[in-house]
Amino acid sequence: MTDRIAFVGAGANPNDPDTDGYAMAYRHAAGYQRIDGCELVGCADIVRENAEVFADRHGIPPSGVYESYETMLDETDPDVVSVCVPPAAHAEIVVGCAESGVPDAIHCEKPMARTWRECREMVDVCGRRDVQLTFNHQRRFARPFRRAKELLDADYIGDLRRIEVGGKNLYDYGTHLFDFCTDVVDETPAAWVLAQVDYREENVQFGVHNENGALVQWEYENGVSGLASTGRSSFVDCHLRLVGTSGTIEVQPDGGPPLRAIRDEDDGWRTVDTDGDGIHGPVDGRVGAALRKLDELTPTALTVPGVTTEHTSRSVANVVHCYRTGTASPLRGEVALQGTELIFAAYESARRRGRVDLPLEVDDHPLESMVDTGLVAVDSEAD
Repeated sequence: MTDRIAFVGAGANPNDPDTDGYAMAYRHAAGYQRIDGCELVGCADIVRENAEVFADRHGIPPSGVYESYETMLDETDPDVVSVCVPPAAHAEIVVGCAESGVPDAIHCEKPMARTWRECREMVDVCGRRDVQLTFNHQRRFARPFRRAKELLDADYIGDLRRIEVGGKNLYDYGTHLFDFCTDVVDETPAAWVLAQVDYREENVQFGVHNENGALVQWEYENGVSGLASTGRSSFVDCHLRLVGTSGTIEVQPDGGPPLRAIRDEDDGWRTVDTDGDGIHGPVDGRVGAALRKLDELTPTALTVPGVTTEHTSRSVANVVHCYRTGTASPLRGEVALQGTELIFAAYESARRRGRVDLPLEVDDHPLESMVDTGLVAVDSEAD
């Protein structure tokens, strides 16, 4: 049996990424090409030349190249569609694909969408149409994160009390971190969020505003608390810190290994083996053999710092497996909503200048609305 795969949004040169695009379709395609029984049948991009280059690279026939994704769906009849356009277009295309009645599964790039209403709408429509909707939070499959969760589940640090995250921003970069927070607490809903943000310099990434820095506190219904600090002055000096009753686990501490842990009885930090895997991809040669086939398929896709293909390939493999077996993916839309709600709630807390109780009852992107209305203003003299 063959699963037919199509793509919306090919992107430009995958080896020259910037904050307009990372050509993530190339990473998705490499993942599908590693799976027996997946046939790449079509791609659509409003810039036809981008679609043509992508198709030629991945063995899609010229007849499978389109500018209109609707026409592509109608003529290629895919089973699975990867949506790799910027987040502002996610909702329109995901909903359009689901309502077309064509694909059985949609795998969309992150962040979920431009507004909180659009995030909810995508999940709602796909649920009603019985379409498997997943989001490419590929770092869930990075071994530092996975082994951190294994240690936590094995009571290595006792009961979890606090989660701390640090990164570039809440929305584009932080979506990965908040997604893993959802995993850490076994999808326990959050109860409230309290936050403040700084936006003195314009910071538009992939068409959406991101803060310059933020400080966020939140709490889950099980009593576990969260703390996030973003921006250049972030004081959380690792990507993820899990603080338990008898120890601490850190994922990618500044200047440290991908994963380390310490317990109350230990003399110092213990480096935890991740088989050469880092949070962005392989960090040494021990996983080279696993990548050789991939390197043959997409040799240049592995050269972009911070955007290696390996974790996305694991994400795609999970998507296809869950589609074929009818099982629930950890990347499913309902789970992505939980982490994304924290992001939009943090911006809403900054707008209200107070605590926000969940569920979040707004429809917009609060930071973008604050920029549009002048509640936050760019400082022309900021450096």
